[in-house]
Amino acid sequence: MAEDYTKPLPDPVAEGLRLAEGAAERDLPLRVLGGVAVAILCPSSRRPPLARDYADIDFATTGSAKEGVIELMEAFGYSGDREFNILHGHRRLFFWDESNQRQVDVFVDEANLCHRIDLKRRIESVPLTLSLADLTVLKLQIIETNEKDYLDICAIFADHDLTLDESGVNSSYVSQLGAGDWGLWKTMELVAERSERFALGLSGFEASELVAERLRRLRAELDSVPKSRRWKLRARVGERKRWYEVPEEVQ
Repeated sequence: MAEDYTKPLPDPVAEGLRLAEGAAERDLPLRVLGGVAVAILCPSSRRPPLARDYADIDFATTGSAKEGVIELMEAFGYSGDREFNILHGHRRLFFWDESNQRQVDVFVDEANLCHRIDLKRRIESVPLTLSLADLTVLKLQIIETNEKDYLDICAIFADHDLTLDESGVNSSYVSQLGAGDWGLWKTMELVAERSERFALGLSGFEASELVAERLRRLRAELDSVPKSRRWKLRARVGERKRWYEVPEEVQ
């Protein structure tokens, strides 16, 4: 029997790749992000103690590719939330996989979560997924970090060193983002420090010291890079004013 290419695969990692490759064939800028992207790029995420389950699949695209992405998702067996996509499609699209009871979020041009992260200008830095640096930023900007986020951060830094290009975690890009936005800098500093402690306390994690050392170097770079005037003005207010948003869950 011929394989049904319109039916989503049960494995979210395999399905994320299937969709990203399908988009590439149509010349659509659609990139996997989140835990599924980490699983694609980081072998450590596939074995204990960093292995975890993935409930949903997240992507990023551009506003100019939105209609093409909607057509792709429908062709690959997904149903769009018509009302949500009409109201919010300029910044986010929502699709449902009925066969696996799984949702897919597609961020359009940017991710507005705890902080606003521009994705449009870097979406084609690497094929299929967002770059390791972008994945790192999206994890480090989560102020209410959970265990799955920490596991993903550990996987990234267990398998990839800091670099000045997209072959690893482009720390120059990460630190420059922080240098222009005190709030984002503050959250990334906090979460990087928490992630160090998590890595060092994770039972059976042989790469714990390596991960902690790489995170320490990233924090040092975040601290040392020259800051913008906007950063300095916001730093005067500090923690007296909340510097992050609490993202709403899409139901």
